[in-house]
Amino acid sequence: MQRLIKNGLMFGNLFHVSSPALVDRYNRALEHLTGKRTDLTDFHIDISGYSPEVGDDLGDHAYLNHQGVNRQFILLSMEQRTAPLLNMKFSTSRAILKQFIQRNEAQLFALTARDAVAGELVNSVYDVSTPARLFDYRHVEVEADTTSGAVKDARELGRLVGRFKNDKDGWYDDVLIAEMITLAGKTGDITRNPVKLNAMSFDQRNFWTAHFGGLYLFQEVEHPAVIAPGGKDHLGELPLEFVFDASEPNRIAQFLTLNGLAEPIFEGRKDWAADVLRQKMDFVLIDAVTSAGGDLSGTTRADMRSLARRFHKDLPEEFHALNALVNWIETGSKWPLITSDHPAYFYTLRASDTKDAALVNMLLAELAPKDARQMFICHKELFYDTYRGWSEAKKAYVVDFLVAEYQVDKAGARDTLFGHDAPMEEPERVPVPDMIAKVGPWGAVRRR
Repeated sequence: MQRLIKNGLMFGNLFHVSSPALVDRYNRALEHLTGKRTDLTDFHIDISGYSPEVGDDLGDHAYLNHQGVNRQFILLSMEQRTAPLLNMKFSTSRAILKQFIQRNEAQLFALTARDAVAGELVNSVYDVSTPARLFDYRHVEVEADTTSGAVKDARELGRLVGRFKNDKDGWYDDVLIAEMITLAGKTGDITRNPVKLNAMSFDQRNFWTAHFGGLYLFQEVEHPAVIAPGGKDHLGELPLEFVFDASEPNRIAQFLTLNGLAEPIFEGRKDWAADVLRQKMDFVLIDAVTSAGGDLSGTTRADMRSLARRFHKDLPEEFHALNALVNWIETGSKWPLITSDHPAYFYTLRASDTKDAALVNMLLAELAPKDARQMFICHKELFYDTYRGWSEAKKAYVVDFLVAEYQVDKAGARDTLFGHDAPMEEPERVPVPDMIAKVGPWGAVRRR
């Protein structure tokens, strides 16, 4: 994993905690939340305040995420909002934290100038001992305060000020006035500088969880289902009727189609689709070459065609199907029939423009595991786990590619791959021929 860390592909963009003041604030918050402290004087934290170094020091990498639910967090700086979320257990957690920080930016800026803000993503589930318990994980609220309780004190001071103003004998209540003076000494003038964090709650019905081998729960769609790529036999009885795993590509494809969650990669962007598919072919080729023991030393993009000729007998069905689709796009050759049970099928899709686009692209990355780039962008937890099992040759190639062609223009790469999922406007969509719009180049979904 050192190659990933060295090239900024793992633990990148973390917030560096090195000053004595920040370390002291972190320890106060850590003790407030967990009863623990760290002796480290230099470490890095993610958006939630989790630190891999502190996890090693404490011998507990779940020190802010006990049982994998109700994640706790420590905010030291507004710079944390751009950091990743490590050891993610629910796909919605980082978005919730980011929205909380953005919504309370001014207040948090003022609070973190003097103290750490500690909090928790609270829901009614305190354990996920069975898969069925995940369906109770529906509503998440964010609770936060400084370690000294500034927000709580300000709320109490506000209540006392209201009582003072409305009580006709307030001027003569020495105890009330003394309490107000004491709290004002802690909070400052709350009439000019309100110390208040907006209460925020989130409904969570469609999400991925790392629990039970990795599950995708789609409850808030027209045709609900659970997708368990790693297998479903261990899940037991669930509240939803339909549960699919990777051995049922036709049923997963039908689920995506019925709910309008996925579309062909070339939908509205046919001019760029060939390049995207060709890059997917490169990753499929590299996987085949390294599996066959081929040497990739000094290999460049220009060498791909030569490699494909040399290892032609080792190339899998995915490569040949994607190549046929590229030829169809570029030359108008015979339309390739790639049905939903074909191993290349999910390589031809991207998420449709829905609120769950990121979740669907995450699922597609898992269903098209040889596309290392999409896996890195959409499902980093899976990427890191998969990376550990690769040969050194494949690790080196993928890292070099991500550094040279993805890191230099992340926004452009995401726009090319996903279009509407990228943080920019998408060109107007080009109409697709009627027959393709109805069926698609992969053929109809024929079996349940």
